Amino acid sequence: MSVEKVTATTSKPKTSTWRGQIVQLAGIVAAVFIAKGALAEPFYVPSGSMEPTLLIGDALLASKFPYGYGTSSLPIQINLPETGRVFAETPKLGDVVVFRWPGDRSQAWVKRVVGLPGDRIQMRQGQLFINDRPAELKPDGVGAAEDDNGGSEPAHRYVETLPNGVSHLIFKMRDNGPLDNTPEVTVPAGHLFVLGDNRDNSADSRVPLRSGGVGLLPIDNLVGRADAVLGSWDLGMRSQPVWTWLSGFRLARFFTAVH
Repeated sequence: MSVEKVTATTSKPKTSTWRGQIVQLAGIVAAVFIAKGALAEPFYVPSGSMEPTLLIGDALLASKFPYGYGTSSLPIQINLPETGRVFAETPKLGDVVVFRWPGDRSQAWVKRVVGLPGDRIQMRQGQLFINDRPAELKPDGVGAAEDDNGGSEPAHRYVETLPNGVSHLIFKMRDNGPLDNTPEVTVPAGHLFVLGDNRDNSADSRVPLRSGGVGLLPIDNLVGRADAVLGSWDLGMRSQPVWTWLSGFRLARFFTAVH
């Protein structure tokens, strides 16, 4: 009769157990870090510059793979020299992009791409021109543009169609705004021209960096493409009693695509 030989199990020191747990925890943290750095990252919208597409209080998800990866793609900001992007792809006209603001790379901003390298961009009486071709504007009623304090003011809503056929909503709160007429700018290589959809309340490529705007955005500053709104909460509810705050969730915006 054969006998199976059983090796007695000896107890390991507790230090080995703790060491194993630390290694497992480090592995989990590393996996989350890699996923956040390589796939997608959530961001919060604190201002109304992209209304009506994005509202104050939206939580959006930026996909990182569409434009490749650079130091701006990292989930934490560390000071590394720019070395270009790997798997780099140029955004398309109409893409909503998240990027590191050139004035302070710890800040993430979101705008819409309306000019690619080589394009000539100009605003004429509030209408966007790309290479002398006007972006079509179709009236779409009146909306309400929110401010950072929970208030709002009426805004004319338009459907803007870019020369490549991409359509999206914009707000115009007033005629003859300070950014409605600009000189023609040719977008240099490695840069983008970006605008906010709330055209009278956006410090974008129409505003120089020294004046608090974006200026011409380096492609290396891209974090990713804003693809979805994960959730949304009306910040105006902050002035209401706490027990009413649940009503501030904009359920219709949960898990919706960004256009």
